Amino acid sequence: MATDPRAAADPRTTLDKAAAENFPVAPAFLPRAWRDGLMAVYGYARLVDDIGDGDLAPGGGDAARLGVEGDLAEDRLVLLDAFEADLRRVFDGTPRHPLLQALQPVVRRHALTPEPFLALIEANRQDQLTTRYETYDDLLAYCKLSADPVGRLVLALTGTSTPERVRLSDRICTALQIVEHLQDITEDLGRDRIYLPAEDMRRFHVTEADLKAPTAGASVRALVAFEAQRAHDLLDEGTPLVHSVHGRLRLLLAGFVGGGRAALGAITAAGFDVAPGPPKPTKAGLLREMAAVLRPTPRKG
Repeated sequence: MATDPRAAADPRTTLDKAAAENFPVAPAFLPRAWRDGLMAVYGYARLVDDIGDGDLAPGGGDAARLGVEGDLAEDRLVLLDAFEADLRRVFDGTPRHPLLQALQPVVRRHALTPEPFLALIEANRQDQLTTRYETYDDLLAYCKLSADPVGRLVLALTGTSTPERVRLSDRICTALQIVEHLQDITEDLGRDRIYLPAEDMRRFHVTEADLKAPTAGASVRALVAFEAQRAHDLLDEGTPLVHSVHGRLRLLLAGFVGGGRAALGAITAAGFDVAPGPPKPTKAGLLREMAAVLRPTPRKG
């Protein structure tokens, strides 16, 4: 008897990837409603990234859930269009995919708008069409689509969004995206993508061939160190967000910032050589960085 491929679209396959992130996605100390909301948003963001990266679970279950069959199930742009159509059903109808079905009550409960969700889809469309970035500003524009919407959704879910907090959140999210790009240089090369600005590669005399070497040379390490410092500076700029909120939300945001700093620490400890694979922070390193973020900053004057 043939198995319905729709049954293979098990949302746990996607949600389990949360454990591999640099930061805690929905830690147990949060209220249940927040955890459920954060996991629903994570499931959405993870699934759209998996579509854009060609990393869907084997069996075609996710594509079938979205109404895409046959050879079209291998076309990422077609899948992203189908995913957008299902997202719109979250706001006006009944979505097909189980992860979007789980998202619908969260959207309604918190009056979330489509814009941040649509931005994440657009970022993955861009990934299919743009594989190199000429300038740092070009990369920041991509991060505005691929990363910043997630932080804005966290603020909306917790009812703490203000223009200043959004500004600070954008700094943190962009920094986390840059950190991930640095960790995944080798993996991204396998997809013919480079998220290092071309102008910086020229400045440090780094070629694409240099990036493909099994061990990074001095020029590549210097480039990675330069981009890592940029991410560190962005995290520092965004850190006041942590102290603008209270209670368990402060702990959550400290986890995001601390996770980024711990990942940067792992990259530094590796001598900025990410070629063998992504340097990952330890749990102890994450906790140390979280504690440092939570420490009150001395007042000036």
